[in-house]
Amino acid sequence: MATAYVFDKSLETGNQLIDTQHRELIKRLNALLDACSTGKGRAAIEGFVKSVSEYTAKHFADEEKLQQQSKYPDYINHKRYHDTFKKTVASIGKEIAEQGPTISLTGKVNHDIAGWLITHIKTEDVKVAAHIRENN
Repeated sequence: MATAYVFDKSLETGNQLIDTQHRELIKRLNALLDACSTGKGRAAIEGFVKSVSEYTAKHFADEEKLQQQSKYPDYINHKRYHDTFKKTVASIGKEIAEQGPTISLTGKVNHDIAGWLITHIKTEDVKVAAHIRENN
């Protein structure tokens, strides 16, 4: 089995909705890693990218709504991060549709999707959650 992502304290924002959605994203990342470790990654990657694209659209909308409600001061930049990520996922999805799920695309998914999500949660979403806590 591949090294799995663990939803631990470093990923907790303290906001129940956001943390629940992040747990779901981690679960999906780990399902892809499991598929990769058993030689089924290429078959699973297309569905994973579609699933993450759909789920993050909902998650980002929920998160952005919370930011607007709490008047999060860095909302514009945070939304920009989300929009850039959505474009990245769409681009990878397009590459998969055109080339099929190659080994290099699997690496790209792991870096550009999984890596981005983990870093974003740890660096940006924790700031949003802290702001929401302070302003409720």
